[in-house]
Order: sequence, then structure tokens, then C-alpha cells
Amino acid sequence: MRVLGLDLGAKRIGVAVSDRSGTIASPLTVLQRTGDRTADHRAIARLVTEEEVERVVVGLPLSLDGSMGPAAQAAHAEAEEIGSVLDVPVETFDERLTTVTAERSMMQARMRAQARRRVVDKVAAAVMLQTWLDGRSVRDGGGGAS
Repeated sequence: MRVLGLDLGAKRIGVAVSDRSGTIASPLTVLQRTGDRTADHRAIARLVTEEEVERVVVGLPLSLDGSMGPAAQAAHAEAEEIGSVLDVPVETFDERLTTVTAERSMMQARMRAQARRRVVDKVAAAVMLQTWLDGRSVRDGGGGAS
């Protein structure tokens, strides 16, 4: 199963995609917010079609204690809006610390700050999606498509 992962930000949307077996997540692109949520959601819908994905997973920025603060509530509401325009299931998934993890890995790779800023959103989306894929594999009792 091919899955699209989204890291919704105020200025950018990080996008990652899994391989066709649903095993490995890779950064795909960063969509710049246009100020028009409908247009942003159409861009996501185009990616769903182009990448032939069967599910979309939206990162949910829960608080460190696991509660839904304002950012998580906003992401959840937008995930529902996205779900209303797509023909594939949309679900949310805990994305706590994915941006921190992405930043650290890029710093260890000695990537310059300016370069990190350009890609951190899609790398964070890939970290979140990979965690979802790994958890799905455990939940389903194996890997691959379900």
C-alpha cells in the first residue's frame, strides 16, 4: 500500500511518500501555503493522484503529555477537511518530536542551516510516516501491503 504523509505547518506542508510495499518512507516535496486552504488541498489531491496513494496520514502535533492542544486541534480539523476532498482514507498520527528528529539527523549529516530549512518539513513528514509504517507492520503482524 502506497501512503502519503503530511506535516501541516502554517507556512509549508511537508510531504513524504512510502514505497509501493508500504515499507519505506521518503521525503517527497514541500508545498508552500498559498493562503487559500482549498487550493492547498487541491495540491495535495493532485499528489495523491500522481503518486497513486491509497491512504494519507496527517501528522498530529500532540503536546508532550499526549493531549490535544490548539495546534493538534487545528491539524485534526484540517485533516478532516482534506479527507472530505480525497477519495482515499485520511487519518492522523502522533508526530511529536518528528521535526526535532529530522533537524538532528540533518545536523549530523553536516547540512547547512539554510539547506535544512528548505527540506526539514518533508524530512519530518518522512520521519512521521516511517513511524506510522513501522507501527502498522507491528500491528498487522508483518510488513508489506495490507
